[in-house]
Amino acid sequence: MKAAIVWEAGKTPVYGEIDEPVPTASERLVHVSAAAISHVVKSRASGTHYSSTGQFPFVVGVDGVGRLEDGTRVYFVAPKGSMAERAAVPPALYLPLPDDLDDVTAAAIANPGMSSWAAYSARAQLKAGETVLVNGATGTSGRLAVQIARHLGAKKVIATGRNAKALEEIAGLGADVTIPLVEDEAALEAGFKAEFAQGVDVVLDYLWGKSAERLLVAAAKVGPEAVPIRFVQIGSISGSDITLPSAVLRSSAISLMGSGVGSIPMQRLVAYVGELFAAVIPAGLRISAKPVPLADVEQAWLENDGARRTVLTLD
Repeated sequence: MKAAIVWEAGKTPVYGEIDEPVPTASERLVHVSAAAISHVVKSRASGTHYSSTGQFPFVVGVDGVGRLEDGTRVYFVAPKGSMAERAAVPPALYLPLPDDLDDVTAAAIANPGMSSWAAYSARAQLKAGETVLVNGATGTSGRLAVQIARHLGAKKVIATGRNAKALEEIAGLGADVTIPLVEDEAALEAGFKAEFAQGVDVVLDYLWGKSAERLLVAAAKVGPEAVPIRFVQIGSISGSDITLPSAVLRSSAISLMGSGVGSIPMQRLVAYVGELFAAVIPAGLRISAKPVPLADVEQAWLENDGARRTVLTLD
């Protein structure tokens, strides 16, 4: 069958032929119609993601949209790759799609939307009326995190990012306050402290690196009168490591946790995608998606679409 394949470490996926998947007695065959390129897809393909297997060749992609043999449209997670004509999927890892959600939108929004939906629901346990800060709100996942926080009842949403124009757009998606991630660390910390002094209940961090350091230090410096903070780490676009003084955790009521594959069982993550899908139309969740034929995977892989999600499609 045709698929996007990585043949060896460090190589870009290519469009080619690979053996058909053979479903086990407990799996279903999905005829794939769409699968999105995301940060996790790229990092797994490069072998840098913590869930990478290091085995070659393999079909890239972690999830997608397609049809079962009986014609049922489904979203699915594919343990052996999703960017192919067909995928073998365990029953616990697929769910029916709402009729009013098209294939490309579903494939585009599933992973980035689930990242915050699961973090809010399973890890932070966000309550209506709380204040949320999204660190790294200008990317695809961060934009959805702002919108989803609003949908789930957040009273106030604070968004950070480096791109001033993009931050203006985030304000239109539901952010009450935007904080530019400026190079001046003292100014950045002062901006964070002003918000923490008013009370921030939940931080969703898509960046890690220097901005996460400044966030945590600023939160600790506000003092014991500050609201306890649930800090949920999701992505590491700005760096995989930070320097965190131990006093930050001793002198503050910060709960530091992660959200992703491993911290939440995969079956629950799929269930959260179902909740997300049910909210897309009623909540007016917005995402920019660009459909590209699977045969053009090599060119699409090298593009940097920023806040737009590239979705590989199959006829």
